[in-house]
Amino acid sequence: MTRLAILADIHGNLPALEAVLADLAAFPVDGVIVAGDLVNWGPFSAAVVERALAEGWAVIRGNNEFYLLDYLTPRAPAVWDDPAHYPLLPWLREQLGDQLHARIATWPDSLSVRPPDAPPLLVIHGSPRDNAEGIVPAIEEAALAPLLAGVTEGTIVAAHTHLPMDRQIGRWHLLNPGSVGVPLQGELVASYLLLEGTAGGWRGTFRRVPFSNEALFAEFARQRFVARCGIIGELVLAEFQTARLQVYPFLRWRQAICPDAPFDRDTLARFRAIDPIPYLPPAYLDPVGAG
Repeated sequence: MTRLAILADIHGNLPALEAVLADLAAFPVDGVIVAGDLVNWGPFSAAVVERALAEGWAVIRGNNEFYLLDYLTPRAPAVWDDPAHYPLLPWLREQLGDQLHARIATWPDSLSVRPPDAPPLLVIHGSPRDNAEGIVPAIEEAALAPLLAGVTEGTIVAAHTHLPMDRQIGRWHLLNPGSVGVPLQGELVASYLLLEGTAGGWRGTFRRVPFSNEALFAEFARQRFVARCGIIGELVLAEFQTARLQVYPFLRWRQAICPDAPFDRDTLARFRAIDPIPYLPPAYLDPVGAG
């Protein structure tokens, strides 16, 4: 039997990662795979990457690794130059020195696991065609088929949405370990996945590990994160405090209601006075699919 631990979406949250590793110590595994987004949002991106490298884990890139690698290159879209809308990009680039930046640049975008005693397993971050395209738990087979066109593996582990999932959809067994560092279901619990593979397929067990963000907020304060990143920084902090989406509904509300409003405290106060539910994706209102 092959035993794997799948981690994803750590997002620079070292205290949450340490809580997960303390829990994982009780479960002997053959390997640890990180399904992308080790960096950004949290203030310990460098420490998280260094830990993954030191442990020798198999790691793939997520969309936040692409933000890091494409920022200040010809690949970056012009909108990234807006310091109010994208204040985390220069902050993120400063977190990772040239040596770590170069190592991340060599990571693959997907991983095909082919053990001798279990079927092949594909690990991706978003979808096979776009690492920023999430596969939500409630997806139907008709919508999933074009996302997985050309995929030969029957079991796929995807991340990105931060929503744990274990579903059989048509011929595909689809799993998501959830997020280690930024849970988005209203509970401060780090989620990861234990997988056991046999000739009959893969069986997943979710682990949910409580953790404290006290050290995380202290590091944010030390780095003067809000002063540096403005109201987007405040909303990022709110995501760590509430375990709920904050940045996404704010941006959707602003685009729909006041697209010319500045990124300032008055605009943020207007947003906080409204019901954000209409601006949330349906998957984050009533997530389904976790085993």
